[in-house]
Amino acid sequence: MKVVNESFTFSTRGEIDFVDLTNRLEEVVGKSGIKNGLAHIFAPHATGILIITEHEPGMDNDIRDLLEKLIPKRAAYQHPANAHSHLRSMILCPDKTVPVVDGRVALGTWQSLVFVETDVHPRRRTVIMQVLGE
Repeated sequence: MKVVNESFTFSTRGEIDFVDLTNRLEEVVGKSGIKNGLAHIFAPHATGILIITEHEPGMDNDIRDLLEKLIPKRAAYQHPANAHSHLRSMILCPDKTVPVVDGRVALGTWQSLVFVETDVHPRRRTVIMQVLGE
């Protein structure tokens, strides 16, 4: 079995920012030479998450609204300043795994891999992509 690792950094614009990583994932899988296996994507941050969804402005707004309803920004938290950011990233995972089939990422027609910034300020973020298979 072959394993290929690649990490990269990017900037976010602050809370709740969406960064589409689909093209980057497709590039990493393509360069890996792996025809069949898995791509695992991990964001090593306490206030950043990865989602697979349809990435378009209306859905982005719906996600913002859902996060605010589930874990409001202004509530009686004990952690200073950004407790809601940490709590949001607890319920939505910092990693995703997708199949690689015939050398391509097996996402559905309307699916995109998207990083969601949950912290209150713009940040410099890192994502690690690991492709495993044959």
